[in-house]
Amino acid sequence: MPDDHAAEFAKPPMKKISDVCWEIDTSFKEGMRVPARIYAMKKLLDEMDVGVFEQITNVACLPGIQKHAICMPDGHWGYGFPIGGVAAFDTKTGVISPGGIGFDINCGMRLLRTNLTVDDVRPKLKELVDTLFKAVPAGVGARGAIKLTRAQLRAIMLNGSKWAVENGYGWSEDLDHTEDYGLIKGADPEKVSDKAQTRGIEQLGTLGSGNHYLEIQYVERIFDEELAKKWGIHQPGQICVMFHCGSRGFGHQVATDYLNTFGDAMKRYGISVRDRELACAPFSSKEGQDYFHAMACAANGAFANRQAIASMTRKCFEKVFGRSAEDLDMAQIYDVAHNIAKVEQHEIDGHFKDVVMHRKGATRCFGPHRPELPAVYQPTGQPVIIGGSMETGSFLLVGTEKAMTETFGSTMHGSGRTMSRTKAKHIVRGSELQQQMQKHGIYVRSVSMSGLAEEAGLAYKNLNDVVETMEIAGVSRKVCSLKPLGNIKG
Repeated sequence: MPDDHAAEFAKPPMKKISDVCWEIDTSFKEGMRVPARIYAMKKLLDEMDVGVFEQITNVACLPGIQKHAICMPDGHWGYGFPIGGVAAFDTKTGVISPGGIGFDINCGMRLLRTNLTVDDVRPKLKELVDTLFKAVPAGVGARGAIKLTRAQLRAIMLNGSKWAVENGYGWSEDLDHTEDYGLIKGADPEKVSDKAQTRGIEQLGTLGSGNHYLEIQYVERIFDEELAKKWGIHQPGQICVMFHCGSRGFGHQVATDYLNTFGDAMKRYGISVRDRELACAPFSSKEGQDYFHAMACAANGAFANRQAIASMTRKCFEKVFGRSAEDLDMAQIYDVAHNIAKVEQHEIDGHFKDVVMHRKGATRCFGPHRPELPAVYQPTGQPVIIGGSMETGSFLLVGTEKAMTETFGSTMHGSGRTMSRTKAKHIVRGSELQQQMQKHGIYVRSVSMSGLAEEAGLAYKNLNDVVETMEIAGVSRKVCSLKPLGNIKG
């Protein structure tokens, strides 16, 4: 949350629902249609920036919202919705809001396993990170080596990861290990501006900047050995690769275009919001549907982007280790989106109904037997990938039955920031941080030293506390923790 907002709001009175769930009643603010719920340990709740409470109660005022507005334990100030915000809207009476999805549409996480160990990788770590750094462009405005025509970009908008696999970027089984098989239905390229397409056409296979990264990790601790083995995680010290990126400038432009459109649309439909950053349109309206179709195009672009990076990563490992990716068992565990809106069925007042799920800095966390899950994850629930800071590590979790009734099948997406990027740069020098991490055995390459400073571990919440919150809530369950060895930053 920007420091100049800190004095504007006060934390509201909250009812304790459980040790990790707190509810703000509709009486707190005029116009609240449903209560707002915050998931957090008391420690995290006390440290949460006050803007989160203002934003999530604003979300609770939006037309057609169902049950309650939710903020996850990694929650912090965002654009319109807090980062970590989750909300479901009736498809007929509710709205769709770019502020509830984010500018980097379908920013998400992908996790690959290998059969390598720390002992295998440590002697080649510098070579491996340098090879990846060269192969996967990172940073603001980074352009990829994959040159697309307009016709190919259109095909990507319509087919997502499927296009990438069919054109040699990945394995067919990757699709079964990707949320929604790497394809959001309903995409219509005619709803995407020429400016957005121009920004997206050169960005396939690129990381971008900010908190986006590609990280070589090792399994630190296994919490559920049986499930971990089913997913190909066999022992501590096993090497995995995790990366975090999205639709980049393509999605940013789609969001910008429709935020401008929605300002006028709200007047036509008689919608008022407490914060102009919550600009929205009825989901069933022409404007709402146009945005949904354009958003799906950007989401599919992000799936294809991560698919291309997965393919490039495998080739880098092949080059460094002199073995095929198949021989290295570089299978994909899963790919999850965490800036997205989708139509899903959830139980509301004892009946299943279609809702427009907004997850903004939050991850789908479906339990077993949901029809959306591929056969391999039907018995277990879906994998959930939670990225931490580049100094602290990450987690692999699994969704639960309770998530379906408590949080619309949603959990957090990461550790969540505790300070602004500007403040982090005042405290930390990127070059010093790079040297410090190398002393701790973590080799980092970054396009920008100031960008590296922004992502220092001290700028983030304690990931263990965030993950433990949702474990206590019964929403997501730990499978294993991972620690960084090498990191590429934008």
